[in-house]
Amino acid sequence: MTPPSRQKMENSANLGMTSLPYRCEYRYIKIRRERDEAEMRMKGLLRPGPCLMAFMKNSLLPILGIFLAYYYSTYEEFRPEMLRGKKVIVTGASKGIGKEMAYHLAKMGAHVMVTARSEETLKKVVSHCQELGAASAHYMAGSMDDMTFAEQFVAEAGKLMGGLDMLILNHITSVTMVPFNGDVHLLRKSMEVNFLSYVVLSTAALPMLKQSNGSIVVVSSVAGKIANPLVASYAASKFALDGFFSSIRMEYSVTKVNVSITLCILGLINTDTAINAISGILDTEASPKEECALEIIKGGALRQEEVYYVNSVWTTLLLKTPVRKILEFLSLRNYNMDKFIKN
Repeated sequence: MTPPSRQKMENSANLGMTSLPYRCEYRYIKIRRERDEAEMRMKGLLRPGPCLMAFMKNSLLPILGIFLAYYYSTYEEFRPEMLRGKKVIVTGASKGIGKEMAYHLAKMGAHVMVTARSEETLKKVVSHCQELGAASAHYMAGSMDDMTFAEQFVAEAGKLMGGLDMLILNHITSVTMVPFNGDVHLLRKSMEVNFLSYVVLSTAALPMLKQSNGSIVVVSSVAGKIANPLVASYAASKFALDGFFSSIRMEYSVTKVNVSITLCILGLINTDTAINAISGILDTEASPKEECALEIIKGGALRQEEVYYVNSVWTTLLLKTPVRKILEFLSLRNYNMDKFIKN
């Protein structure tokens, strides 16, 4: 009688001997199949099905195009002479970023029309613009919570400069960093000055901008892209700017209106107003207002959709992800474009 351990070894040996041919045959079949598939690909016989091809043609390729254009498009290099002789409005120009933009434009030889509430300060800004070489410099004092003034200001600017090439919307109402306590009056004022007046100004300026194939430059904030505490009313107005002007940009694109819209996303800038507002509350480094002002002008001159001037590379990279652009493209395809254009 064969011992159990020896019997087990013999069975295992027999199993190995009988399974070897099957393993060899399986490998042969696998190699043959891979070779046949390779030959079919070379002959063009093995192709994606019609459904997959349709998806790639209608969705995947356009999405890939948007992605590549968003990341690898090269803008024309900025040259100061791009602004020479151009007719430019700058709001909120009595101090801070607005004043620095007026000075940069003057050095570039532009016609400059500025506005703010303080007439005495505006006189000084205009005088310095003339010293810096502006083609012309004018001002009109008033408050942007008065929509009638906003319309009159644009009309007056058009008369004084003989048209308009660029509208830079920069003004804001005062900002206090406190939790929202139900102050609807403050919220309403923020929306009127920081948002609604921008709509009124751009609407009044549009006929002139269409004639010149001009640009609208909207100064916004990181607070209009991501939530921040203590600035609910301010953030609401900045989010509104993004929603409105980004939608208008799409409408202009579809209806072939050659007026560019540049949304400028700013971080903390070292203006007196901003530094006083965050004092003792926010601990972060502020960026220089002179350089910020120049980047805004460059973005408008180059007709960029968005300009990011934020003291954080990660914030800029994350905010510039193409996901939103892809979603906007896909949503636009659901519209009846013929009816859209006729309306």
